Amino acid sequence: MTASMSATATDAGRPAYARKAPMPPTAADLRLIEKAALVSGANVWQTRPIPRLGVPQIWLSDGPHGIRKQPGDADHLGLGGSEPAVCFPPAATIANSWDEDLAAEIGVALGQEATARGVHVLLGPGLNIKRNPRGGRNFEYLSEDPELAGRLAAAYVRGIQSQGVAATPKHFAANNQELRRLVSDSVIDERTLRELYLTAFEIVVREAAPWALMSSYNLVNGTYAHQNRHLLTEILREEWGFDGAVISDWGGADGPAASIAAGGTLEMPSPGFESAREIVRAIQTGRLDEAHLDARANELLTLVRRVTAEARPTPADPTEAHHRLARRAAAESAVLLRNESTILPLAPGARVALIGAFAEHPRYQGAGSSIVNPTRLTTLLGSIADAGLELVAYAPGFALDGRPDAALTAAAARAAATADVAVVALGLPDADESEGIDRPHLHLPAAQVDVLRAVAATGTPVVVVLSGGGPIETPWLHLTTALVHGYLGGQAGAEAIWDVLTGAVEPGGRLAETMPMSADDDPTSSGYPAQGRTAEYREGLFARYRFHTSAGVAPAFPFGFGLGYTRFAYADLTVDADGATFTVTNVGAAAGVDVPQLYVRRTGSSAVYRPDRELKGWSKIRVAQGERRTVTVPFGARTFRFFDVRSGRWEIEQGEYEVLVGPNSADLPLSATIHVAGTVPAGTPDPALAVYARGDVRDVPDAAFRALLGRDLPDDGWAVPPFRVNTPIDRLGQSPSRLVRFAFGFLERRKRRADAAAHPDLETQFIYYAPFRTLHKMTSATRPVTDAVLEVANGRVFRGLRHLVGALASGRRIERITRDAFERSAGIERIRRTRPPRRRRRPE
Repeated sequence: MTASMSATATDAGRPAYARKAPMPPTAADLRLIEKAALVSGANVWQTRPIPRLGVPQIWLSDGPHGIRKQPGDADHLGLGGSEPAVCFPPAATIANSWDEDLAAEIGVALGQEATARGVHVLLGPGLNIKRNPRGGRNFEYLSEDPELAGRLAAAYVRGIQSQGVAATPKHFAANNQELRRLVSDSVIDERTLRELYLTAFEIVVREAAPWALMSSYNLVNGTYAHQNRHLLTEILREEWGFDGAVISDWGGADGPAASIAAGGTLEMPSPGFESAREIVRAIQTGRLDEAHLDARANELLTLVRRVTAEARPTPADPTEAHHRLARRAAAESAVLLRNESTILPLAPGARVALIGAFAEHPRYQGAGSSIVNPTRLTTLLGSIADAGLELVAYAPGFALDGRPDAALTAAAARAAATADVAVVALGLPDADESEGIDRPHLHLPAAQVDVLRAVAATGTPVVVVLSGGGPIETPWLHLTTALVHGYLGGQAGAEAIWDVLTGAVEPGGRLAETMPMSADDDPTSSGYPAQGRTAEYREGLFARYRFHTSAGVAPAFPFGFGLGYTRFAYADLTVDADGATFTVTNVGAAAGVDVPQLYVRRTGSSAVYRPDRELKGWSKIRVAQGERRTVTVPFGARTFRFFDVRSGRWEIEQGEYEVLVGPNSADLPLSATIHVAGTVPAGTPDPALAVYARGDVRDVPDAAFRALLGRDLPDDGWAVPPFRVNTPIDRLGQSPSRLVRFAFGFLERRKRRADAAAHPDLETQFIYYAPFRTLHKMTSATRPVTDAVLEVANGRVFRGLRHLVGALASGRRIERITRDAFERSAGIERIRRTRPPRRRRRPE
C-alpha cells in the first residue's frame, strides 16, 4: 500500500489495529473547498486525494466474505464483474461456528486479500440483528443475538485490521428490512434500541476499535441514520469512544450539512460536487459550524493515514491457503439437525445416490453488493470422488427455476433405489435470498419437496443437505434420516459438506438463529416487512429466541442447537461474583466439539420487564472420548445490566438472578441462583407494560407500544402528493398528472416481471423503491434536476420539463466550475487526470 502518509515512530511496535495516526496534515491545513470535497467520494469506490498535502486516494470495496473489487465499470448491486477473490462462507454461516478464533483467522485472510488487490477499506462485517427470519439480507449478518454477533464481529475486525486494512462494521443502526430501506423509519424505544440493536456495535467498537463504521439507509426514530446525532455523536463517539470515520451506505446520505453536523464523515458514492457546494453554502450562511467540518475532515485524514501507514507483506499467492481455510470454516460451521439411526458419518465406500440440482449448481453466497467472483467453485458432484464414497447415480431431481417436472422426480427416485443412501441437496432459490428483497416465506419450493417425498418412498435412507442463508421450514423432516444445514458454504462449501458427512470433520456448528416451525410463529410476522413509512418495533426486546422462550412457542430447532457425532453430559455448576464454572464430559464413542452456553434469567419482583433468558456467554471446546473438561464462563459488565430510560444510563437491578447452562437455549440442565447487589433497587412493574411482562408480544396494542416508546406514535402514511426528495418513487401512481401515472406504468410492469423472475433483478428493485434524492446522489445530476423532476411528479408537468432542461445544462457547467476549483486548490491539475469508473444507480 502507498506509504505517502507514514506512521509515527511510536506506532512501530503496535499491532496495526491499535496504531495512532500522526498529526499532520490536519483540517487546519486544508482550504474550505478541499475540506468540503474531501468528505464525499471521488467516484463509486475511491476517496478524493489532496496531492499538494500528500493525501493519497484510497480504495473501498465490498467485502463481508470476500473482496469485490471492480476495476472497470462500477456498480453496487453485484451486477458487473469483479476481480477473482476467495469467496469465504458468508457471516450467517460463520456465526454458526460460535468460534471467535476462526472469525479472526478469516479476518486476517480478508485483510491479506484486500492488500493484494490494493484495497484499503473493507466494507464489513455486517452485524445487524436478525429481527425477523425473512430479512432479505440476513445471510450477510451474524446472529439474532447481540452478544454473539458483537463478539464474532470484533474478531473479524481485529483480524482484518491486523493487516493494515480498515474494517467497516455495518449497518448502523436498526436496519432490519429491505423493503423501502432508503426511506423506512425504524420506530423503536430507547431500551430496545440499546440492549438489542446497538449492543453488538458497542462490543465491536469497545473491543476491536474499528477504523471505520457504515451508517444504515433507514431513519431511526424520525432521523436518517447518517445524520442522526444521537447515534453518531452522543452514543458512538461520546459514550463508546469511537475515533474512526462514519461512511454512509451507498446513496444513504440525505442532507450533507446535517450529516456533517451529526457526525457523518464520508458520503459515498460520489454525488459529484453537489454535496461540497451545499456544505460550503451552509458554512457561509451560518447554518453549519466549520468546526464540525474540521472534525469530519480530520476523521477522514486519520482513516487515510491508518490504511497507508506502511506496506503490509502478504503471501506471494495466498489463494490455495485461503481456499483451505474457507473449506475448514464451512465444515466447522455446518449444523447437524437430525441424525436418526446414527446414519452419519457415512461409512467409507458407502454407495451414494446424489440427488438435487444444487449438487451441480451450488448456492454458495447471497445476491447483491456482497457477491464475490470466486477463484474456483467446488460442487458436491465434482468433489465426491475425493470423499471416499462410491457414487452410483446422480439425478438433478428438480429444475432450478422451481417448475415441477415429473420426469426429473421419477429419475431421482430410480437413482435413490440403487444406493445405500441418498444424499439430497435442497435449498433456497436465488430469487428468495437477495439484498433489496425480503424473503416472501420460509419454505422450500414445492418441486423440491416432491422430489424428497419420492426419494423417501423408495425406503433408501435420506440425508438432506440444505443450502440457504437462513431458516427454512421443515414440515418434511419426517421424510429424512439425517439433516445438515450447511447455510451458504462459500467456494469450498461442497468439499466441506463431504468432510462433515464422512466424519473427516466433526459437525461443530450450532444455530446462531432460531429455526421456527412456521414464519407465522414470529411475533413480527403480521407486519413484516412494514409496508408503510414506519417500521414499528412493537415486540420490544422479544425478538426471535427471546420471544420463543418467553411466550412458550416451541421452534423447530432452537437458538444454539446443533448435534455432533458424540454426546456430552453437564454437571457441577458453581457460580460466584466472577462467573460460572461447570464440567462437560464426553460420554459418547468419539472425540467431539461442544458449545456450552450460559444464559441469565431474572427472578423475583422486578420493575424491569425482561425476556425469560438471554445469552451472556459461551465456550467452544474440543473434548476427547471419555474426557471431562472444566469450563469457566466469566461474567462481565454486560451480564446483568439493563438500560434505564429514566436515568439514561446502564444500571443493574438489585436482586436474584438464575444462571442457566446447557447445549442450547431450550436445553439448559444446569442452574444456580446468585444475588446481585446492583446499582438500583428492585421495584414494581409498570402496569402499562403488562403485555411485555407476559412476554407474548404477538398483538401489542397501541397504548402499550405508546407507553413503551414514551411518546405518540408517528404517522405511518406517505401523505402524497406533494412528492418530496425522500418520497419513494413507487408512490408515483398517486401523481395528480395522468401523463406521469401513464409513464410510471412502464416501471410498474418492469417491476412485476422482476418479481416473477427466477433471478433477482436488483436494479429494478432499487429504482422502484428509491427516493427521488437518488437522482442527484447517485447519478451525475444536480439538486435542481431533482427539483424539476419533482415539479413534474406534482402535476406541474410543462413547467417542470422547462426547468429540467435548464437544470441539466446549468448543472454540467456548475459541476465543471466546482471541479476545476477543487483540483486547482488540491494540486490535481499537476497530475494526469483519469476518467472515473462509470456509476450505476445503487448502494453498497
